[in-house]
Amino acid sequence: MTVRVRFAPSPTGEPHIGNVRTVVFNWLFARKMGGKFILRIEDTDRTRYQPESIPVIMEGLRWLGLDWDEGSGLEELQRSGVDNAEEYAVGGPYGAYIQSERLGLYRLVAEELIAKGWAYRCNCTPERLEQVRECQRARKQMVMYDRHCRDLPPDAIFPDEPHVIRLKVPLTGQTVVHDVIRGDVVFENAGIDDQILLKSDGFPTYHLAVVVDDHYMKITHIIRGDDWIPSTPKRILIYQAMGWEVPIYCHVPLVTMPGGKKLAKREGATSITEFRDQGYLPEALFNFLALLGWAPGEGEEQELFSREELIERFDLFRVNKAPAVFSYKKLDWMNGVHIRNLPEEELLERLLPFWQKANLVPDPCPGEMLATLRRIVPLVQERLKRLDEVVEWTSFLFGEIETPPAEKLVGKKMTPEDSLTALRRARALLAEVEPFEAEAMEPPMRVLADELGLKAGQLFGSVRWAVTGQKVAPPLFGSLAILGRERVLARLDAAEEALASLV
Repeated sequence: MTVRVRFAPSPTGEPHIGNVRTVVFNWLFARKMGGKFILRIEDTDRTRYQPESIPVIMEGLRWLGLDWDEGSGLEELQRSGVDNAEEYAVGGPYGAYIQSERLGLYRLVAEELIAKGWAYRCNCTPERLEQVRECQRARKQMVMYDRHCRDLPPDAIFPDEPHVIRLKVPLTGQTVVHDVIRGDVVFENAGIDDQILLKSDGFPTYHLAVVVDDHYMKITHIIRGDDWIPSTPKRILIYQAMGWEVPIYCHVPLVTMPGGKKLAKREGATSITEFRDQGYLPEALFNFLALLGWAPGEGEEQELFSREELIERFDLFRVNKAPAVFSYKKLDWMNGVHIRNLPEEELLERLLPFWQKANLVPDPCPGEMLATLRRIVPLVQERLKRLDEVVEWTSFLFGEIETPPAEKLVGKKMTPEDSLTALRRARALLAEVEPFEAEAMEPPMRVLADELGLKAGQLFGSVRWAVTGQKVAPPLFGSLAILGRERVLARLDAAEEALASLV
């Protein structure tokens, strides 16, 4: 059996990162098993449909390295209003891969379910349905359709009149969901609603479309969040009614915030593109997501994996049943490690867009400035947790700074007089030192600190505030070398003038 799994986003916005974790599991399983990963667009929710979100979803997946083997072709994407459709067109043998392109197939299946006695037409108005729900709530009953149209004679509802088609759920017995992670989950049929399958506008509901698509696209494994378990029996009943083979279900644990809250946008979850814009590396985010709810083995302490290692070691059936906790602290740590593992030239390429977005560096960047940026990279590589932090760390290197308030220039456990003397002596030293490079500056500055009866950190701290305008900055002497003697002396002069106001 060739493994075939899918990701089927609804183009109503970007999927939050909890859903993306499940996509990572699907992709890893397909690659591990030598199978196929399919991208299908489920656009049947026409009230919230946003065609512009289709390329955003696709671009996010590609950035994360989640390439798909089958998906929408060029003409499909163009008909859906996707700009630059040629960039995302893949195609495949089981298209169309956009649901609105398959409406005729859904109607045929719905009509066949009626013919088999597994579905029926219903023309109840929204007003009547709301009255039924209000009565059920008042009686503290389960809120569901009261099956008013279920047993009406065939001539009571005319096919040409507006109506929906509902699933005719058995009134007795049980439906069992066989799940490889959760085991067998049993549902009483009496508690399953006669779900709408086909709406009056001819569009299918999710429950019908997902089953039809999974069947005709030969999906073998359905890997999704365990919050979908309650609706699964409705789909199993459709499979049984049509005589189709039921795929293997794998319901994985939800991703939660610390404290057990459900991960949702209002609780801080973000999309792939937001993580990208915040300066997370795709390889770090992928590594992090793969370990949310799955571990490579008992007693395994390794947490940093390459994509190839994750493919080799991934085991779907070792996925944990307990919810996985999304920790930004751990993601930041992991991202920082991946940043430190990058070759300097590659890190420069990834940092460049963040400097340019902050208008610190022109686009395109001239060669002379690139040479300067290459000197900056090793100063910040050990300190960055996210790429966007480079702007805050290094902005003082690109333009003029505001001279810090005099109080900031007073060294730790130093008087204003001591601090002023220290800055003047440091300025005199830096005006003469040759060459103006970190290796030549640091030793005599340490000697100066001893002469002044100061700890090196006290002297360096005052100089750092004066020259960078920041309490924390990249290594001091590397920064001074990049700034150049002229700018360093000018900033020290301005700091001395400010500090003199306290003396």
